[in-house]
Amino acid sequence: MDLRCRAKRFTNVVLPAVAFFACLGCSDAVKLIQETETGGVVTYIFKEERGGAMFSPFRSQAFDVMKQKCPSGYTIRKEGETRGSYSVSGVVEGTEDEIRHRRWAMQFRCKTG
Repeated sequence: MDLRCRAKRFTNVVLPAVAFFACLGCSDAVKLIQETETGGVVTYIFKEERGGAMFSPFRSQAFDVMKQKCPSGYTIRKEGETRGSYSVSGVVEGTEDEIRHRRWAMQFRCKTG
């Protein structure tokens, strides 16, 4: 009986947790869309009705990407909404409900030593 309980706990708790953390890396919410030796361009999803680009929960993840690329620091050269940045997800068949995502881009350059 104890063995059955452990197996049930594994399938009910551990497997979903592993799947959740595995999918975190699959998200397209933050993307490094251009990378050079000296910097790049990172984009992230935002919604205007949730505070816009500056208050997007993905903004801090975009900064993390830049920090990882540039351990000595970085300078943001340009930022703004990307053209043609709408994507639609969550459309339920037979309804008019859809979720629109817009993307914000930040061009950055790594600081040298």
